Amino acid sequence: MNDRGSDVVIIGAGVHGASAAYHLARSGTRVTVIERLAPAGGPTGLSSGVCRAYYTNGFLAEAARDSIRMMLDFEEIGRGHDSGYRRTGFLYLHPPQDAQGVTDNAARLNTLEIRVELHRGDDLARQFPQFALDDIGIGAYEVEAGYADPAGTTAGLMAGAVASGAVLRSHATVQELKLRPGGGAVVRLPGRESLEAERLLIAAGPWTAPLARQVGVELPLGVERHVVATTRLADPARIPFGHSDLVTGYYCRPEGADQYVMGWTHPGEPVNPDQFDRSIRRDEELELENAVARRYPLMHDAEPRGGWASLYDVSPDWQPVIGEIAEGVFVDAGTSGHGFKLAPALGRHVADLVRGRPDPRLAQFDPQRFEKGELLSAGYRDARILG
Repeated sequence: MNDRGSDVVIIGAGVHGASAAYHLARSGTRVTVIERLAPAGGPTGLSSGVCRAYYTNGFLAEAARDSIRMMLDFEEIGRGHDSGYRRTGFLYLHPPQDAQGVTDNAARLNTLEIRVELHRGDDLARQFPQFALDDIGIGAYEVEAGYADPAGTTAGLMAGAVASGAVLRSHATVQELKLRPGGGAVVRLPGRESLEAERLLIAAGPWTAPLARQVGVELPLGVERHVVATTRLADPARIPFGHSDLVTGYYCRPEGADQYVMGWTHPGEPVNPDQFDRSIRRDEELELENAVARRYPLMHDAEPRGGWASLYDVSPDWQPVIGEIAEGVFVDAGTSGHGFKLAPALGRHVADLVRGRPDPRLAQFDPQRFEKGELLSAGYRDARILG
């Protein structure tokens, strides 16, 4: 059977699809969200939840800043769901060759009302004596960074969307996509049901590229497996803030009163998103925990608590892929492991794009940039995840 149609159909109820649905529904747009599991049931729900606006790309910095503000004031948005935002602060430890770039970027971020404090030499050692700093040249401390609950944030955005008229179709698998005469697409679901979409947004994370292929578009998106480890550290001298080591290539953030969550900032192992090991191996756990302990020696006393593995959908430059790929068909994907922190506010820009009112700054993330050789420069060396 065919439905009466929607202004917009969104495939994917991860945090990006949920956010776009929220902003579209709030604007009065008829929205249907199709999700093969449940909201945040894929990679979103396994995100480590780091929230920071420490970006080298000004647009993404603003989106992250505004997302943090939304998560701090989430009561009206979330309809009873809690974003779980906790402000901890976050320290970025850089090698000496990054000093000028970090200094320049911190100045730009502070003009955007993103508070970043710089520390060098004796001042860095005095302020952060917990770390081994022999090969560190400069530290940047983002005051208002922290972490949030990806599942709670996504559930809240979706609840807000539904309260504004959006329809959520959970446990619905897309069987086929076909372009629709005049723009948009026809989405075929199980049981011979089809949805007419005047405009279609594919926000399906690692499954975006195969869906785009059905409408004749090849997106250069890879899928990587990334591990997250957790530890418990009972020592009262433990640091209460997050940090990232740009020399070793990891991040580590607090979780609750006495635990930490950690992962790598460099590329991971390419995998099939439908067939990958979701558990963390003991050797992977130890490698990550030992890397953190070399920089933060107190971690040698931590109690390993296991972890998990999830997926990043990765673009060639590790920056988002957002734009129109066929008439009335749009994508929001390729956020390469740093998408959660962007999504609540970025969804407004994606919604405006789908409605035909795009912010001109969004054009830099156009999917065609790769064919044109216009890759974005962002982050620091192989830590492009810092955007």
